[in-house]
Order: sequence, then structure tokens, then C-alpha cells
Amino acid sequence: MNCFFLLKTPRKLYCFFVMFKRLIFLVSLFLMASSVLFAEQLKRAKYVFLFIGDGMSLPQRMIAQNYLKSLGGDDLLINSLPVQSITFTKSADSLITDSAASATAIACGKKTKNHYIGVDSNGNPLTSTAYVAKKSGRKVGIITSVTLTHATPAAFYAHNSNRGNEYEIALDLVNSGFDYFAGGGIAQHDNKNAKSFKGDIYSLAKNSGYSVFVGEKEFSEISGQKKVIAVENKAWAMPYFIDKKDGLRLADFTRKGIELLDNPKGFFMMVEGGKIDWMCHANDVATTIGEILEFDRAVGEAFAFAKKHPKETLIVITGDHETGGLTLGFAGTGYKLYPERLKNQTCSYDSFKNKIKDFVKSNSEAVFDDIKPIIEKSFALKFGAPKDEPMRLSTAETNELKSAFERLKKNPDSSALANSALRIFNNKAGIAWTSNAHTALPVATSAYGVNSSIFSGMFDNTDIAKNLKAVLEK
Repeated sequence: MNCFFLLKTPRKLYCFFVMFKRLIFLVSLFLMASSVLFAEQLKRAKYVFLFIGDGMSLPQRMIAQNYLKSLGGDDLLINSLPVQSITFTKSADSLITDSAASATAIACGKKTKNHYIGVDSNGNPLTSTAYVAKKSGRKVGIITSVTLTHATPAAFYAHNSNRGNEYEIALDLVNSGFDYFAGGGIAQHDNKNAKSFKGDIYSLAKNSGYSVFVGEKEFSEISGQKKVIAVENKAWAMPYFIDKKDGLRLADFTRKGIELLDNPKGFFMMVEGGKIDWMCHANDVATTIGEILEFDRAVGEAFAFAKKHPKETLIVITGDHETGGLTLGFAGTGYKLYPERLKNQTCSYDSFKNKIKDFVKSNSEAVFDDIKPIIEKSFALKFGAPKDEPMRLSTAETNELKSAFERLKKNPDSSALANSALRIFNNKAGIAWTSNAHTALPVATSAYGVNSSIFSGMFDNTDIAKNLKAVLEK
């Protein structure tokens, strides 16, 4: 029977709308009841850890895991947790988000425009999970491997319509009253050109009750201070693991944070692996892997703590977006992937670029043969090797590097040689990239502990903040 015919008479049409309104009412009651039930079923998590791998999506996590396994290691801890899900990342004004908008969504639970920090699309301040945790009586820690005023950490304590206003963002850091900041330094900490300049940020922080520790030696002296800012250096990010394996690492700052923040009311800690993103922008997969392994070790500190407090701890791991369009596969290697070859890289893209730049500047008469040893030492690429050598450079690849070297001689700031050497090296491992920027690829979210099941399924990044706030308000 034609359903439209049933609605032809006014009486039947009226009855239909009455039934429809009742249905809407019942659905509303059901949703309200579900919301109340959801809130009642949540257990209080005394300790909450949120880990964010900047630029880290499924490809980044999987190449790091495949690399570990190729060397006889185990799975990444973040990939072995019981709850694994997919998270969408778009911003309010673009399918491809930047770190500011995505971090704001993860921290505050609302979409905003790219470049906006802790404010909505109209510039109105938003409340982050960190402030909710502080209001609940918990202590709060913010940790990152990049500068403390960078987009992701800033979204948890600052409010600004321009992520580039790092001096103003640093003022928000001081005014937040959070208990522990650690990682890279504070960018623009003494920017006298800032319109709101009030003095060096470190001095302002000390005047506000913070104890400031710079470098490894001072870090070892931290013991029981109430409010702490601990940085690897004063104004920049921590070094890449591939370039400097000793010294302070993300796991050290995480371990110290647990020690300082633990108290009867609990704590909230956000830890960012920020330099994952930086090396994905450079399309440097080997250095990216090193940063992910460092990130995974920091998660291990939280996991060890959770094992001691299994009924009180929640750990959530996510990424803010994917960077670089990383692909695990390359046409030149067919159906083969060789992650073990990535161990041949001995320095980061940034370090290699600086080495060849300095070499050319100090050796104006240098020829291509003079720079070959630097390429071989950095990537184990082989010039003139037998055809069965997997790291052998073909005639075409050698000519590409030679041409890039000539451009470098004309302009020492040229990235051509660094880009070519890195791309050729990646391809020999079966790795390729599609971009030097962010992509719209969803990210993976993992969870462990109290209430971890609420992070299962497919959801938007704003739901991370909404769920965490519900837990922290308990």
C-alpha cells in the first residue's frame, strides 16, 4: 500500500504527527536516561594520563612496531593495550587540522579554527580537561618534547586566537597555577618585542611560586617542590633521540611528574611526543621511529604506575593528526618492506642538513666525491657497490645526488641534497611519503584502566575531552 495515501486526510495527518512527536519524546527520554546511566556507570579515576603523539597516526605506529619486530623486539606498548579505536581529526574550518585546533578539540571538547588555542571559533575561552582536573582537587602536569608554548601543550592551559603569540601563551602558562611543566624550553621567554611584555617568563614564574630547573644537572636536584618548571634547555625543544641518546628524555620527565604529582586527591598528566610531527614534516622515518619509541617508553612509566594502582588509573593515548602521508610500501620494492634497513641512518634530517651545509661553507672548492663519505656515514648508501648490495646507489640515484650537490654549492641553504638522500634511503626500506604537511587521515586512540571501554569504537577527537571531563568530574 502507498504510504503517502495513508496521510492524505487531515485526520490521518494529524495522528501521524502526534505519533511522531511522542516518538521523539520517547527517544529524548531514552537519550537522557542513557546519559545519566553513562555518568553513573563511570568510576572515579584518581589518576588520569593523556598521551598525545603529535603527527602520529596508524602508519607511524605500525612502522615503529615493524621496525622493533624486525630487530627481534616486541610490539609497541601503545599498540598492545586492550582498547583500540579510530578517531577523526578535522577542525572547524578544514578537513585537515593543524595542531592548535586538534589539541583544542582533544583538550576542551569543542571544534575550533586552525591556529586557535583554547578558544572557540569566535575567540571565546574554553575550559580544558586540565582545568577541570585542577578544579576537582587533582594536581596537573604538562609535559612535552618540544617547547612548552607549542600548540599541543598550550591548548591545555592557554587561550589565544594565534598559536604564534608564544610570549602571551607563556604568560598563560605562569598564570595557570598548574603544578608541573616539563620538557623543551619556553619559546620567546624574553621577547621584549611582545606587546604584552612584562619581563622574562622564567623570572615571572619564580615570582609566582615556581621552582625552575634547567638541564640535566638541575633536574637531578628536584625534590618535593610544590610547583615546578623543568626544561631540557631554556628556549628550544629536546634533541632528537637519534642525535643524542643520553641526557634527559620524555620518560624521565614523566617519571618525575608521577613522583611530584602523586597525592591523596590524584592527578592529571598530559604528555606529548611533539617531535614525531616535526620529522614527519621532514619525511624522516628513521628519526620519527626513534621519537615514537621514546614516546612509548614514557607511556611505559604510566603503565608501570597503573599496575600498582589498577583500580584508580586511566591511561589514554592518541594522536592529534597524521603528518606526511606516510605509506608502508613503495613501487620500487614491490610487495617487500625492509624496516630493518632503517637502522642504517645515524642522524636526523636536521643534523644531516646542517653537516652538509657547514661542509660546503667551509670547503668552497669541494667536489661531489668529497661529500660522498658524509652521505655514506649518515645513511649507509653505497656508491659503486655490486648490484646485489641492497643499499647500492644506482646511476640515476647517484646523478640525482650529484645534481642536488651542485645546487647546494650555489646555495648552502638549499634542502635539495638532504631531501634527495633521505627520499632515496626511505625508498630502499620500502617507505614513501605523499606530503610534507598534515593529512586528513584518522588517528588511532588506545586506552587502559578505569573507564577505558568508553574510548572504544569510532569517534571524534572532541569526544576524548568530553569523556575525560566526565571521568575527572567524578
